[in-house]
Parts: sequence; C-alpha cells; structure tokens
Amino acid sequence: MHLTRPRVIPWLAAALVAVAPACRSRSGSAPTRVAIGATLPLTGAEARIGGFFKEGYQLAVDEVNQRGGLQVGGRKLPVALTLLDDTSTQATAVNLADRLINSDKVDFLLGTYASHLVQAQSAVAEQNRVPYVNGGGGATDIYRRGYKYLFGIIAPVELLGTTLMQWIDREQKAGKLPRPAKIALLWENTAHGQDFRKGVSEFVNTSGGGYTVAVDESFELGGKDFSALLGAVKAAQVDLFLVDAHLPDYITIHRQYIGAGLCHPVVSYGARGSEKGAVEALGREHVSYILSAVWWNAQLAQTIPQAKAFAEAFQARYQRAPEWFQALAYESGRVLFTAIEQAGTLDREAVRAKLAALDMPSLLPGGRLRFPADKGQQVQNSFVVQQNMPDGSSPIVFPADVATARGVAPNPNCKR
Repeated sequence: MHLTRPRVIPWLAAALVAVAPACRSRSGSAPTRVAIGATLPLTGAEARIGGFFKEGYQLAVDEVNQRGGLQVGGRKLPVALTLLDDTSTQATAVNLADRLINSDKVDFLLGTYASHLVQAQSAVAEQNRVPYVNGGGGATDIYRRGYKYLFGIIAPVELLGTTLMQWIDREQKAGKLPRPAKIALLWENTAHGQDFRKGVSEFVNTSGGGYTVAVDESFELGGKDFSALLGAVKAAQVDLFLVDAHLPDYITIHRQYIGAGLCHPVVSYGARGSEKGAVEALGREHVSYILSAVWWNAQLAQTIPQAKAFAEAFQARYQRAPEWFQALAYESGRVLFTAIEQAGTLDREAVRAKLAALDMPSLLPGGRLRFPADKGQQVQNSFVVQQNMPDGSSPIVFPADVATARGVAPNPNCKR
C-alpha cells in the first residue's frame, strides 16, 4: 500500500536537529535536551481537530522552554518536539511512531488524536517500551490490553453517554420531558461509538421504564448519505435524538437532519456541538440548544486554578478561548513533563513509574488527575454537559456544582 509522505511542520524544523542520538541519555553522554515525538492528523478527515491539538502541544512546550526547560538531574533541559502529520490514517500513524522511536530516537511520545489512530499507534509505543501520554483516544478498548506504557488523560466515552443521560433524566424528573421517552441512538461504527452506545443503553436499562430505545443503528465514518437512518428516526417518532459522531459526520448528519425537517425535544451529537467549524457550516440558528458532553470547558476556569491558568495563557497566545481539544493536548504535555521532572531522569522506566503513580492538580473536571491501574491507566474524571444558546454561548449546564447556566428542555425550536 502506498503511504502519503509525512509532512514535517515548519515551525518545528529546528527540533528535528535536536533529537539526534547524542542528545539522549542512552547514548552514554549527558543529555542536552528532552526529545519528545508526536504525530497528529494535520491533513485528512481529522485535520481540523489535529490542528487544535497542535496548538495545545505547542503551548505546553513553549511554556516549559520559556522558563528554561525541565529540571532533570540537577540541570534544566529544553524540550524539543518533533511533530509529524499522520494524515488521519492508521498505517501512517503506526509507521511514523516507529520512525520517531527508532530513527529520530525520541525519548517519549505524546499521542495522536482519534481513538482508532491512538489504538493502533500506542501498540508501537508499548512494543518499544516508550511512555505514551495521550488526550485523544477515549475508547475503553484502548486501555483493556494490559499496556504498561500507555496513559490516557481522556475519560471513557462510555461515561460521556452516561453523563448526557443524567442531565436528560433530571429534566425528565422535573416534568420537562415525556416519560417514557423514546430514543433514537445512532453511533459511529468504531470502539468510540460502541462505548457511547453502551453508556446510553446501560442507563436506559436501569431507568425503571423511563426510556426506550426505538432506533439503534450504527454508521461508518465519513459517510455522505444518512437519509435512510434519518428516515428511520422520523418514522419512529422519537423524543431524544442522540448521536455519537466525529466533527465531519456531525456536520453532515445535522445538515441532512435540518433538510429533512426534523426537530426533537433533545438533540445531542455526543462530544460535538459547539465547535466553531460546525456553527459556520450549519448556521447558529440550526445548532441552538444542541447538547454536548465534553472533557473540558473554558468555564471551568471559574472553579479550577489550573483551568484558569491554561485558559488565560491560551487566550494570550491565540487571541481566542480554548476548546476541550487544546486543553487535553496541553494537559498531556504537562502531565508528561511533570513525570519527567519527578523522575529526575530521562530513563523511560523511571518516567513510566512516575506516570503510573501520579496524583497531581489538573485542569480537568474535579481538579485532580491520576491514572488508575484497574482502568488501564485511563483517567476517570467526570464530563461536563454544555448547551448551545441562541446568543452563541455554550454554558455548562451539568453537573450542578460547576454549571454556569440552567439548561433548556424541551428544545424551543420544536413545536411538538
């Protein structure tokens, strides 16, 4: 199979020089830099989000270097990041990880974005015993393989589905949604989608008759025609339209949803909903009141010091507020850098042990981060539910302790 030649990001050209073997402690000489490797989908289907992750990685690295580098063995060492374009394809992500480890001789890896890419790429890190910290792969299957070198700062997608249902259930108990409520459950045919389905389905099964799943269908990534699925949804006359989709599919499905004249009391596309690209593609009036459960929201800065520091730094650097994509990328870097400094060495086993034992303040919901061994070293931090409003804002509406607004149900756009 022919693979697209990977692109090297221009602003990192100097970093390529910095990852020569002479810079690494395993060469026998004292290290002069900390060599970090990463790939991201900077072209292809996930390119937009890959670009967001790049911003988060870049900010984390630049902050460290602006204060002189990481404290390692009594000296401060600058961080050199080699970032390559995996083109949104598994084979390229795998091949480039091997290149970073065995040709570029990086010390550690930060992960790519999208569960199917992380699942494939993390196997290379495990085989080579290289610590791999990622904020882009939330499917629980990734963490059920008994890997020792894989660390995920992105909570399980199953919990995403559960959290959405908890908000819906609160509104149902307040008399704002019908009981029982009929659900259309559409999910991408990936481990990510299967986890979302599991979270929603298990909540339904324990709801005591509060919900029934009338449509339960999967779809392939990158689809162009969802008319058959939407026709089944229309025929079932459901109350809740719940979809798990990556950003390109969210835009495609919702455009066709609007074209079909559909409207439901609750509409959610899982973690998608408030993205600027979707608003631009669909129009603000067409995304109002969509719910999304996400791993982070900039409004957490009101209650979590690390979230506040990150949001302010990102705003100063990029002149806009960050989304959860940049936050998880940034936190991946911060976590790895913390473990390196705690280990005081670039020895991979020592850093791996520090990552496994880590318990640190975090910008994530809950304010702390740890990697529980019984969960495959995947964090279990809670999600926050946000809702698009007609004025363009997307306040947190759940959980109550971090909510910045009261959610709206049923969808005022529907006359049902």
